[in-house]
Amino acid sequence: MSVGENEETAGGPVDRGRLDKRRAIVEAALRVFAQVGYAQASLDVIAAEAGVSKPTIYNHLGSKEKLFRHVMTETAARSNAKTLDVLTAFPTDPDQLRPGLEDLATKLVDCYCDEQSESVRRLLYAEAVRFPDLFDAVRASGPNQFTEALAGRLARLANAGHLRVEDPVRAANQFIALVYEELPGMSALGTRPLDPADVAKVVTAGVDTFLRAFGTEPADGPGKARG
Repeated sequence: MSVGENEETAGGPVDRGRLDKRRAIVEAALRVFAQVGYAQASLDVIAAEAGVSKPTIYNHLGSKEKLFRHVMTETAARSNAKTLDVLTAFPTDPDQLRPGLEDLATKLVDCYCDEQSESVRRLLYAEAVRFPDLFDAVRASGPNQFTEALAGRLARLANAGHLRVEDPVRAANQFIALVYEELPGMSALGTRPLDPADVAKVVTAGVDTFLRAFGTEPADGPGKARG
């Protein structure tokens, strides 16, 4: 459950200081886990980073394992909410399909390359063996939700005759891969800053390839579909 969802109880608003302290613990824990990994992270260091006592962490979020699970699911939920908001940029005008998809891809990449999103992604893969259920839960509540939402919008464009899509979910996964999958290598898994010009080139090339595969324009035009 996210921080925002905990802000009120049956008895009224939760004390704002308690919420702020909880948020400080979660954010500090993410920084420490991202820097040294789950095994090497200590609650003493996290407490110092958050400016609280170790017993305060136990009172708010429990053991190190419970804290890690809270950090991962809560941060992923916030990142997922921002990512889903990106779909407001999804193009509805077929005449603006290419620039609309480029705008969507740029906003999506911005979300994926956010520092907290990158930290969660690195931790999720690094700790997948230790926490396989957590890996599945975060994937199901985050990336999979976005993929399904994007697939629905691609299907509507296809039904209207503006794209050629037989499998909307696969097309959505391929769109994401085309506009993003180069970037983790370019940024050393989010540990190095990306040049916006390089990101723009990846996005433009990805959208172009997507439209060549799924577009309906003539074969000799921009974004031509392959026969």
